[in-house]
Amino acid sequence: MKTSDFYYDLPQELIAQTPMEKRDGSRLMTLDRRTGETGHRHFYDLPSLLRPGDCLIMNDSRVLPARLLGRRLPGGGACEVLLLTDKGGNVWECLVRPGRKLRAGARMTFGDGSLTAEVAEELADGNRLVRFAYEGIFLEVLERLGKMPLPPYIKEELQDQERYQTVYSKVLGSAAAPTAGLHFTPELLRELESKGVNLGYVTLHVGLGTFRPVKEEAIEDHDMHSEFCTVPPETAELINRTKAAGGRVICVGTTSCRTLESWAGEDGHMEARSGWTNIYLYPGSRFKVMDGLVTNFHLPESTLIMLVSAFAGREAVLAAYREAVKERYRFFSFGDAMFIGSRIDEPESKKPEALE
Repeated sequence: MKTSDFYYDLPQELIAQTPMEKRDGSRLMTLDRRTGETGHRHFYDLPSLLRPGDCLIMNDSRVLPARLLGRRLPGGGACEVLLLTDKGGNVWECLVRPGRKLRAGARMTFGDGSLTAEVAEELADGNRLVRFAYEGIFLEVLERLGKMPLPPYIKEELQDQERYQTVYSKVLGSAAAPTAGLHFTPELLRELESKGVNLGYVTLHVGLGTFRPVKEEAIEDHDMHSEFCTVPPETAELINRTKAAGGRVICVGTTSCRTLESWAGEDGHMEARSGWTNIYLYPGSRFKVMDGLVTNFHLPESTLIMLVSAFAGREAVLAAYREAVKERYRFFSFGDAMFIGSRIDEPESKKPEALE
């Protein structure tokens, strides 16, 4: 298939620049992956779409405030550093600006001077290895001085940094939010649990590669980025128990989906595991575990819209996106959501079979 097969027209004004006042007040489109039928609700309606015995799997990764604004030493010119990967020994792989001024040996200072840095090495792809110096605990310094690394299509300054974190975020390490989870509130999670929906957590630290465009003409030629993810024992057990009882495994976000599908056995059995994954799901891929997906609307020609198309069918997904544009849904990280599954409106008393 060609990358251009996943293009759709999106007016710029539909790209959400700020979060909704209430997290669960966003709109929720439903898409039946077998019939292609769509529906329109709000995110707070999600409990009505799930059944007792279903389980929701969520990514509990927490976004690092990884964007540092500082000054170059000794001249004092402005600079920006974006942390990507912890290499150990206070060294991080980073994106830097201005690149032409920040060569090996360049020094920087941030905030009140409690954090300083030196470019240790220039990498072949243009990134830098940067060595930091500070007193105390680095993550605490970062929480005080850093800003959220918002996606490039968001131009507005974020007023409340917690709005780019899920309410259940716990494990620091992401360079971008697992945005499907931004719609949940503590009250909504309690309502789901009271209904008998089980909640499970995985961790996938989202890298900036998630925003990297697919430049190859044939989608199969794209080199997928790697991200570190973990399925803890209690989550693996919950998934296996849910499947055995005929419940559905609903992933919140493509990151949860990629984590489960990376480590599931061919028969769908889930084992606890951690490691790096570069799983690339596009039409023709087989889903071994996931029965339903809660997800935001994704960029044209991105690996994420390819994943959604693999699950629900390219033509059905693009038709749903065209409908979302027509209905003036909000798109991307702070935008509205979709729930994709099968037999969405069947009565709860009908026990679901596992999807192929």
